[in-house]
Amino acid sequence: MDVSKEAKESLLVLDKQDGNKVKAVSGIDDAGKLKTVPPRKEHEQDFLKIDKHSNILENFFSNFMRQVKDPTHFEFFKIKTDDVEKVAPVIETMATQKDTASQEMLNEYRVEPSDYHKEQQGYKPIDESRIDWDNLKQFGITREGLEKSNSLEPMLNYQKSPGLHRISATFDNVKVDTDARLAFRETEDGRIALAVHGVRKQPELDRPYFGNNFSAEDKHNLLTTGNLGRVLDMKLPNQEKPIPVFLSVDKLTNELVSVRADKIRIPNEIKGVTLDENQKAELRSGKAVLLDGMTAKSGKEFSAEVQVNADKRGIEFKFPENQRQTQRQENGSEFKIPQKLGGVELSDKQQNSLKDGGTIYIEGLTDRKGQQYNAYVKVNDKEQKLDFYRWNPDKAKEITPDNKSKTQVEVNSNGKTNEATKEQKEPLKQGQTQADEPQQQQNKPRGMKM
Repeated sequence: MDVSKEAKESLLVLDKQDGNKVKAVSGIDDAGKLKTVPPRKEHEQDFLKIDKHSNILENFFSNFMRQVKDPTHFEFFKIKTDDVEKVAPVIETMATQKDTASQEMLNEYRVEPSDYHKEQQGYKPIDESRIDWDNLKQFGITREGLEKSNSLEPMLNYQKSPGLHRISATFDNVKVDTDARLAFRETEDGRIALAVHGVRKQPELDRPYFGNNFSAEDKHNLLTTGNLGRVLDMKLPNQEKPIPVFLSVDKLTNELVSVRADKIRIPNEIKGVTLDENQKAELRSGKAVLLDGMTAKSGKEFSAEVQVNADKRGIEFKFPENQRQTQRQENGSEFKIPQKLGGVELSDKQQNSLKDGGTIYIEGLTDRKGQQYNAYVKVNDKEQKLDFYRWNPDKAKEITPDNKSKTQVEVNSNGKTNEATKEQKEPLKQGQTQADEPQQQQNKPRGMKM
């Protein structure tokens, strides 16, 4: 598609060092200098065209903040391309006025680079050489495993792994097996340590949270929406004043997650919809705001509630249950469909079926101990992962692998045991539901030394 024909907006810049002249932005050159052209119709083909379905502004302002020597000399305004020539001189005039009306008029068109610039000045990701990979092996964590699961990059940027990892370790002769999200954290002595966010059965809402007790409404909000719905004053032991925070539930671990309210920037625009001051105030207070007329990557318009999510450290979209599948297709899912699953290459037809929300049946999947099993597979939109089913989930609600593989997968991949399998040392094979008889006799417990 020709973006220049589809786009309806362009970017103007006011240069304070050039007599407050307004020009049309065309880009940034290799030397890090802002490229501009006169804001006239004959130069329209050189204007930086803003396609509201893409990340043009994010990419431009990331380069601008990183390369331009002194960004504070410039102010930016987003204008309809057809209006550039007539609005540019008005902006020049208004910029010299200090009255409230002029400034409010400019604010309607003003664009703040910080709203689109995702990288913080002075920010540096974690240096891999500081990570003790040999030490992490005791937890069953390897660099290759993190990279394969698309967890390495976000963890090096101080974020939690997007999915769960199996942690296996022994402490004081006690073996611990659990699923958890992982993150890297810098300790006071300068080491890079592994932070383990284990899975909880449910959020801990009956216990005080940093000096706060949750009301019935708070609990309802956290359990139904995943967000508190208000700003919480968190009281830390060594702080004189409470810290205002947003609070949410990590949907993968049920852990309560907070983020300082002053660290979350409320954007001026979301998916092509400009927010008014009342909507911004609602979002700053932690409430959800319904936005109509947002534009998906496909170009189609959609509506959804938006709200600050502390775990995501930004704005999240909330769709009615019957719209989630449609919006996943139109707005783009964060979850990437793998080309290979459990050692089985997925055909284009299977991958497309998963992308479209369908269910596929796969034979010969290999679990973590090298044994094969069969299962129905479907994308879990809410948790952004693949779910494995014993029966077709479109016809039943069982959420375990194929029946003849159930015990095998629970023991080999999930580390679970029962009375019939607790003495099994070798991986179970497909269809096997109890330990081998000879091994049961050989490994019969003879007592435990304390």
